[in-house]
Amino acid sequence: MTDNFFFLLIGGLGFFFFGMKTMSEGLKKVAGEKLKGFLHNATKLPIIGVAVGAFVTCLIQSSSATTVMVVGFVNAGLLSLKQAISVIMGANIGTTFTAWLVSSMSIFEITAYALPFVGIGFAIMTLAPTKKNKSWGEVMLGLGILFIGLHFMKDAFGPLKSSETAKNIIISFSGNPWLGGLVGMVFTFLLQSSSATIAIVQVLAYNGIIDFNAAVPLILGGNIGTTITAQLAAIGTNLNARRSAMSHTLFNVIGVLYMLIFISMGFLDKGLNIFLPGKINAANIMFCIAIAHSAFNVINTIIFLPFISLLEKASIWLVPKKVDSIDFGTQYLEKHLLDTPPLALEQIYNETIYMLSVAKKAVSGAVNSFFNSDLKLVDKVIELETVTDNLQSDITQYIVDLSQRDLLPEESAQLPVLIHNVNDIERIGDHSQDFAQLAKRIIDDQLVFSEAATKEIKIMSDQIEEMLAETSKALINNDIDIAKRIVLRESHINNLQDEFKLSHIERLNENNCHLNSGFIFLELIDSLEKIGDRLTNIAQSVIGRMKWVLVHKEEN
Repeated sequence: MTDNFFFLLIGGLGFFFFGMKTMSEGLKKVAGEKLKGFLHNATKLPIIGVAVGAFVTCLIQSSSATTVMVVGFVNAGLLSLKQAISVIMGANIGTTFTAWLVSSMSIFEITAYALPFVGIGFAIMTLAPTKKNKSWGEVMLGLGILFIGLHFMKDAFGPLKSSETAKNIIISFSGNPWLGGLVGMVFTFLLQSSSATIAIVQVLAYNGIIDFNAAVPLILGGNIGTTITAQLAAIGTNLNARRSAMSHTLFNVIGVLYMLIFISMGFLDKGLNIFLPGKINAANIMFCIAIAHSAFNVINTIIFLPFISLLEKASIWLVPKKVDSIDFGTQYLEKHLLDTPPLALEQIYNETIYMLSVAKKAVSGAVNSFFNSDLKLVDKVIELETVTDNLQSDITQYIVDLSQRDLLPEESAQLPVLIHNVNDIERIGDHSQDFAQLAKRIIDDQLVFSEAATKEIKIMSDQIEEMLAETSKALINNDIDIAKRIVLRESHINNLQDEFKLSHIERLNENNCHLNSGFIFLELIDSLEKIGDRLTNIAQSVIGRMKWVLVHKEEN
């Protein structure tokens, strides 16, 4: 019996996870671009953020995926951390949808529907003429496979009803809610899915192996276990990702702790009489567990909603920003979003904007290293250039991986432009390093620049830094007017370069400038002009992309 139990349980879990993944991917493809719109609508009203988080998570069946998207919007400046917390609260509510789906097995014989769902879903995936209809077939196929997994898990736990060992373990859970919470937490951490834990708890209860009093602490513990997974996933990520994970942990842990205290004080039975009047039996216990799971997350959200600002401050305090720290990795690229091209493209754009911000710091550091004779800034610029190299490699690989997915023509058309943008930004990092290395030579060799030469470098570097700021705005907002101004500014920079070269030759002829510093002057303004060329390329890509979007809208 033991072998049969483990085979059925492991096989059932495999079907359950695969079915959930297939259904989730299908729903994400159906929703596609609309998911971004829903998250963009998470305005300053926390209640709207909660509603958006719940709705999106119901669609994609993954609170983790919702959190990843939210973090991307936070770092792009589209959502504040406070707004993100409200969406994460909603994601906790949305993820309870799976428990309601599992409860349906107590109403009808799921195998009677599972196989038709698999057959019809596969047929639609294979024969449907449009991608959207194929995705609906994927949803049906995933739902059918999920039901098959539940059926195997139900059969696996059935024989445990007669096991004395199982009964003794369950009695200990019922008498000690803290132990039940701990088991639920560990089990969820091992499975890496709170939905799977709750499904197993529901199946155990349906088979009469555990009662409602034992089930509730287990599902509460699952709410803590899922935050451990999020914390581990946040290791090595950016600051806002870690703060979002921390706010999720605080929200769930505090909620579970006060609920377990109430249960220990005997309030569970009193709550049952209020919220679930009548006798709990095999016919309704799965629904009762789903109600308890949803009630906890809804009540916890209602309690915390007025205190989002405190939760935000606590997360910032617990995850402080390190002074002068440099992050060498990507911030937004998530492998599991590759199967949802609109969301993957959004992450690439976010990563490109972040990469430009790194290059912007490199340019600023290089310029200041020259004017302040600061060797520490030279070292920092070299580090930042390494970051742009790493980002170029990682973003390019992500784009290549995305190109191998099933993309719409308008999605495929964006990929070459993004690669060019990334390459241009990487070259800005190179030119910044060249400028900083020249500054180092000036410092090491104690070279002197004339007042006129220093002033000219100041004029040109100011133009480049302004151009960088405008390019960031154009890229973030897809602003064609700003992009056109950048292109015009580049002509002005070319004119300045020619003018300053002539002035420099005059200074050399009049012996107003040292020969060694004279050569470096030419290299400095060349480096700045090359940065301007790269920024112009990015601006032109914005102009081209927005013109293409306008034409595409008119055609449709």
